[in-house]
Amino acid sequence: MFAVLQFPGSNDDRDMLFALKSVLGVPARLVWHKETELPPNTQGVLLPGGFSYGDYLRPGAMARFSPIMAAVLRFAEAGGLVLGTCNGFQILCEAGLLPGALRPNRTLQFICERVWVRVENARTPFTSRARAGQLLRLPIKHGDGAYFVAADELARMQERGQIVLRYADASGAVSEAANPNGAIANIAGIVNEAGNVFGLMPHPEHAVEPLLGGGDGRAILGSLLDAVRQRAEVRA
Repeated sequence: MFAVLQFPGSNDDRDMLFALKSVLGVPARLVWHKETELPPNTQGVLLPGGFSYGDYLRPGAMARFSPIMAAVLRFAEAGGLVLGTCNGFQILCEAGLLPGALRPNRTLQFICERVWVRVENARTPFTSRARAGQLLRLPIKHGDGAYFVAADELARMQERGQIVLRYADASGAVSEAANPNGAIANIAGIVNEAGNVFGLMPHPEHAVEPLLGGGDGRAILGSLLDAVRQRAEVRA
């Protein structure tokens, strides 16, 4: 069972639910932010994109205090798999489950386009269906997507393999021109030190059907599904 969280202002929650249930064929349900516990037998938690609480104060700053987040923290601390896209990434950073923060885009304008991202680490539960160096074409849509972290922490993250996705061009080159929002080191997605919490600004749930623009998002969501199944087999 996958739990897809719903906050006031979430607008990609049902898209994520559709991707999981209708495309990948796995059980999933929406969980309202006022709940205090995750559904029984939750195997993965997904925080979708949107504008939780209208992005008041900062994106994700209020959602991190929602009652359900205490359960998400317990789940993550116990090793549970957590994935946050866009606003979900912002919430995970605000909650301290991921390092760094998401700042306003360098243009101070909302961005909605498809970008290339290069897989930097294929040894995570969220990228096992990809290979290091592989390019994925995924959509982005955000106003506060410029990832930032202090230089010393960035160096440690690099050493630990926490940088999972970087913005790149169609040839795979990482450059300033390929950076849509001004993120430090072209970072598009990261994992925590334990490797069980993943945040990314692109939207894999909007790239699961070729007729809708591409299926590269399956590499990420499918990897999460594989990881859950592998864990179930180990427990069995």
